Amino acid sequence: MTTIPDWLHALPKAELHLHLEGAIPLDALWALVEKHGGDASVPNRAALRERLTYPDFPAFIDAWVWKNGFLKTAEDFTFIAEAVARDLARQNILYAEFFFSPSRFADQGLSAGDLAQAIRRGLDRVPECETWLIPDLVRDHGPENAARTLAEIKELTEYGIVGVGMGGSEHVVPPEPFAPVYEEARRLGLKTSVHAGEAAGAESVRGAAEVLRVDRIGHATRAEEDPALIDLLSERQIALELCPLSNVATGSIKRIEDHPARRYMDRGLNISINTDDPGMFHNSMAEEYAVLIERFGFTADEIRRLVLNALDASWRPEVNGPSLRDSFQNHPGWRLA
Repeated sequence: MTTIPDWLHALPKAELHLHLEGAIPLDALWALVEKHGGDASVPNRAALRERLTYPDFPAFIDAWVWKNGFLKTAEDFTFIAEAVARDLARQNILYAEFFFSPSRFADQGLSAGDLAQAIRRGLDRVPECETWLIPDLVRDHGPENAARTLAEIKELTEYGIVGVGMGGSEHVVPPEPFAPVYEEARRLGLKTSVHAGEAAGAESVRGAAEVLRVDRIGHATRAEEDPALIDLLSERQIALELCPLSNVATGSIKRIEDHPARRYMDRGLNISINTDDPGMFHNSMAEEYAVLIERFGFTADEIRRLVLNALDASWRPEVNGPSLRDSFQNHPGWRLA
């Protein structure tokens, strides 16, 4: 028998909730720090890794903004896109949908088109991992800015944009004011997701489901505060992008044992597992699955079910050739042997 860690590495995997700017491998981020003049607070790689630890969610957002200061040019985005894609391929992550945040870089003189083109250039250098893009509307910047971002990206589908999402300070900015933007995104034929129930409570998840009417919800860890909401999520089979180790890293969940992944699975909710910001949380997909096995008793069949859930909830357009399910299930790493 192959060991569980070896199988989890070989297993073909998929990511639906992955932020490009949060997935930069440490060595690549350090290269950007050096390129742009360094920072006295991080004199070496070890200090950089220490800088990327957080007592709570607001501290994580602060670190996110600080780290973005080292992304200054379109070439920087090509560089990180290639570095992240190579890291995914190394892990046998064969399919990924990336969030990127255009409005956070407007003050650098970079448009959404500049970013999408630069990111696609880097991703295409790593054909081993199939990749698609999801612009983040960034709730912190408000509905009007979100509408402007949407207007920019509607002409950029050639770069692999398949939908929109919205992250940021959920504990400050609720989802409801963005309803017209989400309605317009649907009219344009884009899929929709939103972060909810991570730094705010069940009411945020309900707003995502009932007001924004999204296809997928990121995190949703606090949805179980409202039992009727769990019934709704189960009935509608809204895809939930769970990120267990991320939730512990940001303090959204105090202990991994408190995470609802097992309870959601047992209730029949439509869940997948994702890493969120592995460059900032120092986690991997194999580690996420290992935690589910070790702490929650997930079986190999249940892990494969989670992978298939991700494929079924993916926003991959119809393409010629085998389906994602066929490609994954025929992969030599699919079976535990």
